[in-house]
Amino acid sequence: MESVAIFGLGLMGRPMAASLLRAGFSVRGWNRSPMDPARVPGVLLHASPEAAARADLCLLVLSDSPAVDAVLAQIEPQLRAGQLVIDLGTSDPARSRAHAARLAGRGVGWVDAPVSGGPGGAAAGDLAVMCGASEADFARARPALQALGRPTLVGGPGAGHTTKIVNQLIVALAIEAVAEAVALAESAGVDPALVQKALAGGFADSKILQIHGSRMIARDYAPGGKAATQLKDLRLAQGLAAAAGLELPHLEDTAARFARLVALGHGDLDHSALHMLVGGEGAA
Repeated sequence: MESVAIFGLGLMGRPMAASLLRAGFSVRGWNRSPMDPARVPGVLLHASPEAAARADLCLLVLSDSPAVDAVLAQIEPQLRAGQLVIDLGTSDPARSRAHAARLAGRGVGWVDAPVSGGPGGAAAGDLAVMCGASEADFARARPALQALGRPTLVGGPGAGHTTKIVNQLIVALAIEAVAEAVALAESAGVDPALVQKALAGGFADSKILQIHGSRMIARDYAPGGKAATQLKDLRLAQGLAAAAGLELPHLEDTAARFARLVALGHGDLDHSALHMLVGGEGAA
């Protein structure tokens, strides 16, 4: 079984490491900020990304394209022909294509494999994994990705990140819709928890209604997916829409709301905190 290195042991990287360990992989890791080894039991922590880059599979679990660029710049000199780099974050598809082409010139494979399902899905090994790669690189990555969830090859390099941006557009618009629905129920004097229960199993039901709706009702905005990250992904969607000549008014409206939420200092809260604006809280 191939060795795995995880670059980025945050909210998603840590449960991913645990899922890979359960599947029998040898896992090493590196994090940009110092980390107590007790937080990642079973993972061999390295002090530098260069040291971690000796693994067969290098998994990037990083916040955005600039972070991916920075880490790749550090580890590329250490990479050798036959290794495989897998980007599990949400990044710019054009940059993914550029990384794939550049690494291919050195015999290093590339898979963009962004995920959806949050820390809970990562811990359960039940993530949706959207993959952009050659068929050969995808086949090689599949055993590790299956330890994390359900990988699907959607096209060549960059296609996985494009699919994740589409996913994030749907998530953001659904959060906006649920925030408005919860605010309307509350303003009309109906218990939103009972509304949530009544809608379960109907056409209006969704994971967003059940999970994020519960966070909104409880005003529990501890971060699963951060509002600032959601805004970053919506800006990527805006870029794709502009390049395609599409006008997506709901994307523009929701991106503006998340931008306001972040500008008010709430970027580190869960993206369900959008309810604070829709419901009139924290709008000053």
